[in-house]
Amino acid sequence: MSRATAEYSLSDFLAPRYWPTWLGLGLLRLAVFLPFAWQRVLGRALGHLAYRLVPRRRHIVATNIRLCFPELSADEQAALVRENFASTGISIFETAMSWWASRRRLAPLCHIEGLEHLQGALATGRGVLLLSAHMTGLELGGRLLALHQPFQVVYKRAHNPLFECFMHRARQRHFLDAIDTYDTRRMISALKQNRATWYAMDQDFGLKQYVFAPFMGVPACTLTTTARLVRMSNAVVVPYFPHRQADGSYRVVIQPPLADFPSGDELADATRINALIEAAVRESPEQYFWAHRRFKTRPPGEPDLYARSAP
Repeated sequence: MSRATAEYSLSDFLAPRYWPTWLGLGLLRLAVFLPFAWQRVLGRALGHLAYRLVPRRRHIVATNIRLCFPELSADEQAALVRENFASTGISIFETAMSWWASRRRLAPLCHIEGLEHLQGALATGRGVLLLSAHMTGLELGGRLLALHQPFQVVYKRAHNPLFECFMHRARQRHFLDAIDTYDTRRMISALKQNRATWYAMDQDFGLKQYVFAPFMGVPACTLTTTARLVRMSNAVVVPYFPHRQADGSYRVVIQPPLADFPSGDELADATRINALIEAAVRESPEQYFWAHRRFKTRPPGEPDLYARSAP
């Protein structure tokens, strides 16, 4: 079992195998001092480079976009694939900004819509499950929202322990807490303490608690843990999505709390959540994390959609 992040100190990562990670983190730390417009240019260039150098991820992105946007022509789908890689490249610099940029520098970038929905839900004293999705701007979007309303985050640990150490420490600095995605007990405890908790369930983790609910017209393995967390904590679900704007600013949209959730029907609840995420994705399709194999788990008898020979 891996050690908890809190048990590490930076002196544990002096071995040569960590030197490339140190170099990358050092370059990102320096990049924060650049004008944000330059960071976006460098991010796009990095994304275009990855598009050419990482064919496996390119295949996954292209497959997801082909499945989810059948109404687009082949040329339009290919353009969206390239834009998604560019957006992912930008997100690397956004992550650095979210970790190290000052409040004074970040505040002018943010335009929040619907903050009253989150604050009103917290005023009920029931705790808030801040439901979001894996958009490429999730790191910076979360930091921008935290400037206006403190909350905690649920996240999956990084495989690289040095990167995980930096990421965890940054999230502990800027948020109320950072909870491992498998630590359900801590999530429920925090919600019962009337905390807002960032949570995204739009990835295929291969867990047992799921149903196949439509996402972008494709049956997707969808976790049912959202409804279960709400039942166990009596929390309010408030959807929230960040969108990177063309002018370099960020539009953070907080929607009204979900009424009558959960309904008691796991498939209906999962379908409802997927529809909310789909609407946000369609607003900024290039900004979704398409590099994840969202449709990895298939209904019985259906083929692997990511196989090279798949239609």
